Amino acid sequence: MRLHRLDVTAFGPFGGTQRVDFDELSAAGLFLLHGPTGAGKTSVLDAVCYALYGGVPGARQGSGLTLRSDHAAPHTPTEVVLDMTVGGRRLEITRRPEQLRPKKKGSGYTREKAHSALRERRPDGEWKGLSRSHQEIGEEIGQLLGMSREQFCQVVLLPQGDFARFLRAEDTARGKLLGKLFDTGRFAAVEDRLAELRRAAEARVRTGDERLLALGHRMGQAAADPSLPEMGTPAPATAGAEPARSGARAAGPVLAPGDAGLAEAVLEWAALARANARERREIAEAAVRAAEHTHRRAQQRAEEARELARLQHRHATARQRASALQERRAERDETHERLERARAAEAVAPALELREEAERAHRAAGAAERRARGLLAGEHREAGGGQLSALERQLTEELGSLAAARRAERRAGEIAAETARLEREALADEEILVECADWLASWEATRQSLRQRVEDAQGAAARADRLGERIEPARQRLEAARQREDLTRRAEAAEARLLAAREAAAAAREHWLELKDRRLRGIAAELAAGLEPGAPCAVCGATEHPDPARAGADQVDRAAEDAALAASRRADGAREEADHGLQSLREALAAATAAAGTAGVAELAEAAEEIRRSFAGARAAGAGVHAAREALESAEGEYERRRGAQQSARERTAARTSHREDLEREMHALREELARARGGAQSVAGRAVALEEQLARLAEAAEAVRAAESTADRLKEADARLADASYRAGFDTPRHAAEAMLEDVRRRELRQWLDRWQREEAAVAAELADVATAEAAELPPADPQAAAAAAEAATARLREASAREAAARTRCQELDRLSAQALADARRLAPLREEHHRVAGLALLAAGTSARNERKMRLESYVLAARLEQVAAAATARLQRMSAGRYTLVHSDARTGGRGRSGLGLHVIDAWTGSERDTATLSGGETFFASLSLALGLADVVTEEAGGTRLDTLFIDEGFGSLDEQTLDEVLDVLDSLRERDRSVGIVSHVADLRRRIPAQLEVVKGRSGSAVRHRTAGVSD
Repeated sequence: MRLHRLDVTAFGPFGGTQRVDFDELSAAGLFLLHGPTGAGKTSVLDAVCYALYGGVPGARQGSGLTLRSDHAAPHTPTEVVLDMTVGGRRLEITRRPEQLRPKKKGSGYTREKAHSALRERRPDGEWKGLSRSHQEIGEEIGQLLGMSREQFCQVVLLPQGDFARFLRAEDTARGKLLGKLFDTGRFAAVEDRLAELRRAAEARVRTGDERLLALGHRMGQAAADPSLPEMGTPAPATAGAEPARSGARAAGPVLAPGDAGLAEAVLEWAALARANARERREIAEAAVRAAEHTHRRAQQRAEEARELARLQHRHATARQRASALQERRAERDETHERLERARAAEAVAPALELREEAERAHRAAGAAERRARGLLAGEHREAGGGQLSALERQLTEELGSLAAARRAERRAGEIAAETARLEREALADEEILVECADWLASWEATRQSLRQRVEDAQGAAARADRLGERIEPARQRLEAARQREDLTRRAEAAEARLLAAREAAAAAREHWLELKDRRLRGIAAELAAGLEPGAPCAVCGATEHPDPARAGADQVDRAAEDAALAASRRADGAREEADHGLQSLREALAAATAAAGTAGVAELAEAAEEIRRSFAGARAAGAGVHAAREALESAEGEYERRRGAQQSARERTAARTSHREDLEREMHALREELARARGGAQSVAGRAVALEEQLARLAEAAEAVRAAESTADRLKEADARLADASYRAGFDTPRHAAEAMLEDVRRRELRQWLDRWQREEAAVAAELADVATAEAAELPPADPQAAAAAAEAATARLREASAREAAARTRCQELDRLSAQALADARRLAPLREEHHRVAGLALLAAGTSARNERKMRLESYVLAARLEQVAAAATARLQRMSAGRYTLVHSDARTGGRGRSGLGLHVIDAWTGSERDTATLSGGETFFASLSLALGLADVVTEEAGGTRLDTLFIDEGFGSLDEQTLDEVLDVLDSLRERDRSVGIVSHVADLRRRIPAQLEVVKGRSGSAVRHRTAGVSD
């Protein structure tokens, strides 16, 4: 893998767009990345990792909002673009994280989704889009690099601090890092699988022991006989044993899983429990028969007491209701009288309404008269009706004398309008002359442009024909891609439905088998339900049935079993249907994938849309052929029309001059006549309007006076009629009649109240006349509660006796069933125990806890030890050169302590002393170049493990400050030797001496508006 170019925008400390040219930096093989603390050196490495994997290394991971630069402008999106070569392919990756951007309309921000794009450069230099899917790009990069993000950050972005800790770490921490880098999880999975098999075998054995022990406990609980002796002695509980339930003590086995003789003890104790249970059942049956007789007598007495109490309560309630009616009789009489007065007042209502209407009309007429007089002049406001009529006739005559003056004024207006029209026509003709002259001057250029338009439209029509042939294939492929994605989602949903259907089918079958087993256990009670006295038994043929079996509380009949079987079959059918549906979806998905290829929907939709847009544009342009030709013909006609319009305008201008002179002479004569007719007004029409307004006010006032006199007469007549109607209805005054009237709602309410009072009176009389309630009232008060309490006590005694009898019968059946089940379980448990011993030995050996594993080394540790040997050998080649042949890294499988495990030790051999010691004893500078050698060796081994992907660009982060000058030279020589394999190494460091030794540099400079990068090569900087 070789990096070529990195573009970062609004990322981390970089507020704008910065470009890192790795081709320029890598030309020298070794380059330096430096800058002040916080400038963003590590952010450059983060951007490389984010472009490849969509995330940044280690603890710096965060959401897209945390990756965005605080220095960036609101409209500048955060983006990283990486150009690289991997696996012989030139690729460009573009990634934008989820981020906030200003809304296009209104204020505030909107959340923009993350975006990824992958392109590849073809041999001809053109870039081809491969995918816009995050998942597809991640899979493609993972396959090309052959390593995960953690591995990449470890072998390409070499963090020296991590490897220094690796040198000093314990075997456990060292194993975690190596396990991530070399993907040895499959060996850990083997350990887990063996441990799982061991736990499963142990669980089966323990389950068998616990089941047998549980059967003993269940038999003890079923026996519920404290007189039975306890069997065995308590044994210590082992892992997985079921704890005893608090608060419950059942006679029975108290052994634990794994106890010797557990089965024999359980079976012997069960025989004694069954004998005691049969004796207790016979005693309980006799007690039930006695309790049934007592219960029937108590129930009869309780029913008689309840009936007597009911009748006595009815009679007492009826007497209370009669007293309440008597107390409200006065209110009933008053309500009746109120309704009668309202009925009499209804005859006065028409006269009262007529009088109110006349009064309203009189008030309105008076207000209209006052309003009309207020509009008159001061000397006319108090005039009578006759005077107002005389003034109206006088103004009418004066208005008629202005008719001739009005005609003259209208003619003057017509002349003025005609003059204005002539002026407008003159201006219009002048504009026509100017416009025609300008248009005719540009005629030749217009004609050439229209001819070119016709030719362009013909070329676009031909291009539209070629693009039209590509639309349907692109649409079909896009539709296939959409079907592929839809079918993928539906297939995933179908798989989930199939899994749910399988689980439901298994549960339904298990439920049916459970019901079937319970029915078989209670088949005796089911057969006994069909026995009749004297009829032969279907099992034994006897005609006498002294003790038929009874159904227990959990008895299952045939209908329940059949329903469970039908449900199981329906679940099986649903499972098969889900399976068939999934197969159909998978076949359709394969067909859609074959038709659509590997391209994504977005890419195909963009390509299809581009073809459609090009076709639409070409067709739209080609459709203008006819219009272009018509435009050319129209322009030629326009040329002829404008030449004619120019000549016509010249002729009209000459005729207009003579007509304007005639109009001016007529207008002079009319002005003299109008001056005499206007008087003091601005115009004859103004004077006429003033006279018309004064005439209208006089007419309105005269009409209002007449209306007021008429309404006064009607009001007097209405008062006389109202007084006469009130007297005939029996009221002293009209006011008394108005007070007696009721609204319809109130009248209905009072009538309904009277009806309810009468119905209640009849119901109470009927209740008091009932013979049964009267006779019950003469008897002493009943006590139903005492009788009910006696019946409940008898019921409780019967229930208790029945429960004891049912429990004794169930106890016998349960003990028989559990004893047979315990015998079968004891026989089935022996082969399971033997299998457990065999699997447990193999699992403990792989886990490193077996006595046969002398070094206590786990299987995964064994594999990692081999990898560590390879890493130590690869690192030693560079460590010896850096240390002038003094140090050698070796792997150690010695145990770390008395009970510790071995396998992942790392030692260093000092050639000066010949001793082997732990890497934790190295000094600071020695630790640096040892960790650097280890990092480079680990990179080689991991690369080879990942499929041999060539890593041509490496980064080393810090640690050079701990080296002296000579050691620094040796380290740089080793790093410089990597160029022999065409590698480039970037050093991230603050050491000032490195700036002098390494000419190729990338400097990160920080500022108030964000950081920026500068390239420096051989004394030249940008």
